[in-house]
Amino acid sequence: MSATCGHHHGHDHGHGGHSHHHDASQPGARKALWIALGLNAAMFAIEIGAGLAAGSASLLADSADFLGDAANYGLSLAVLSLSLAWRARAALVKAASMGLFGLGVLFIVGLHLWRGTLPEPATMGAIGLLALLANLASALVLYRFRTGDSNMRAVWLCTRNDAIGNVLVMAAAGAVYLLGNGWPDLAVASFMAVLAIWSAAQVTRQAWGELRQEMQQPSHPGHTNPVAGIGHGD
Repeated sequence: MSATCGHHHGHDHGHGGHSHHHDASQPGARKALWIALGLNAAMFAIEIGAGLAAGSASLLADSADFLGDAANYGLSLAVLSLSLAWRARAALVKAASMGLFGLGVLFIVGLHLWRGTLPEPATMGAIGLLALLANLASALVLYRFRTGDSNMRAVWLCTRNDAIGNVLVMAAAGAVYLLGNGWPDLAVASFMAVLAIWSAAQVTRQAWGELRQEMQQPSHPGHTNPVAGIGHGD
């Protein structure tokens, strides 16, 4: 995960029965997370305004996702140098936010369906393209971390989902223009919701596995297990 290596280097050294997890690539991961955080925060501000102006459920859904991702990248930065157990806990928080995002998008879809909103396709397409470029830039700097621990895997999945969503938003914009109704916009927003919920389940499964792994390691006398968050931490 370093700037010069395209894969994850993790080393666990036992000291008197106590395990320390060393991530040799933290500097590269930290830089990538800061870049992604800045891009996502900027796109949230742009897209929420455009989504409201265009009356687009998929743009509003994507703006909420940008906000959640920016917060998640900040959380990843906070726990990057901590033990595997703490990074797994952070991943569980991310998974919960991804799941809540999915449910929130389904609510927005229902609201637009009830109101019969017809979105503005030109704005949808233009902002969708801008969002795609931002997410592709984030995905590029985060790609090498996709097989890391659950914390970094959650970051990668969020970014990948966003890029997929942006392509679909642009496709929906074209369909709205051709068909003259809002169904394509609502369909894309619904798909993004399901994708977020599915990814949340994946991250939760991996994070729980990492926590169980830490809990099964023997504790050194005088120190509690790392999963309790007390004692030695990296």
